[in-house]
Amino acid sequence: MAERILVSACLYGEAVRYDGQACTQQHPIWQEWQQQNRLISCCPEVAGGLPIPRFPAEWIKGDGHNALIGRPVRLLDNQGTDVYREFYKGAQYALQIAQRHNIKIAVLKSKSPSCGTDFIYDGSFTGTLIGGIGLTAAVLQQAGIQVFNELQLAEANTLLNQLDQSSLNELISDSASPNAPPGNLNKL
Repeated sequence: MAERILVSACLYGEAVRYDGQACTQQHPIWQEWQQQNRLISCCPEVAGGLPIPRFPAEWIKGDGHNALIGRPVRLLDNQGTDVYREFYKGAQYALQIAQRHNIKIAVLKSKSPSCGTDFIYDGSFTGTLIGGIGLTAAVLQQAGIQVFNELQLAEANTLLNQLDQSSLNELISDSASPNAPPGNLNKL
């Protein structure tokens, strides 16, 4: 069975961003994954109970990694409302989906307080980026899932091809085993 990929719902084309928009991907690699039925979408923020649209949120103190190691963090929307609980609930939901489907790769929306993989906004709501990681990205990484953003599709595809080849080699090896039932190679 082909490896599945957990993706941010906004990248999949669902209008779930804070502003009610989508960030639909048109990259050929993405299109190939869609044709192969590999993509499983999730918006952690909506899964955590936040509405569409919603006020933008930023990490005021810390980031997703800091939250997981117990450092003090603050995640507020631009009205001053603490939304950490919803973000945490959504991150746990995304992890459950990934575990249910044995997912090893996620492609998430860059710069998001949930899904950002390298950079997040600095909490000033001025569009200023800083190094950091979103909460869902951190939760998935902690669980051993390789996390990429939409600008890293080639890297994600390289890993995906390696995983597919590894799975195929394992299936061939299991089928060639002296204890394998007769005709097992026909399943390839």
